[in-house]
Amino acid sequence: MLRKEPFSPNRDGSVAINLDENELGLLRHLFGELRETLMLDTDEGLKRLYPTAYPDDAERDAGYQALVHGELMEKRLNALDEVEATIDNKSLTVEQLNMWMTCINELRLILGTKLDVSEEDYDFDPDAPDAQARAIYIHLGWLLEHVVNALMGTL
Repeated sequence: MLRKEPFSPNRDGSVAINLDENELGLLRHLFGELRETLMLDTDEGLKRLYPTAYPDDAERDAGYQALVHGELMEKRLNALDEVEATIDNKSLTVEQLNMWMTCINELRLILGTKLDVSEEDYDFDPDAPDAQARAIYIHLGWLLEHVVNALMGTL
């Protein structure tokens, strides 16, 4: 039996969510972890979400971070609020799916940073100590690809 796409455009412009309860449970857990990580705001994995603007000037970079950090945090938490509120929906608006895309991408960036993933990391070793985290990273990439495809299908 062929599996449905995890996200598929509907005729009315919305996008259907075709995730099973296990996938939704994993995402609920990961979104909860994302909220905790964002709120603590000390996790090393966050450096990809708040990159250095002035790598050669710590003072200018600190000023830049002071200007944008709070606003970026607020936007991330608002997107996460929307995703958590819609995780049990059968379909999403394009705007809601964009928020899902943001949160899935943030999870992937944080996890990829923690795993020190590079573009040369093609092999998956199921016996590696970090195999579960890498499998989640790969799955998030797969979901992200399908979110983008679904969004393109709504154009």
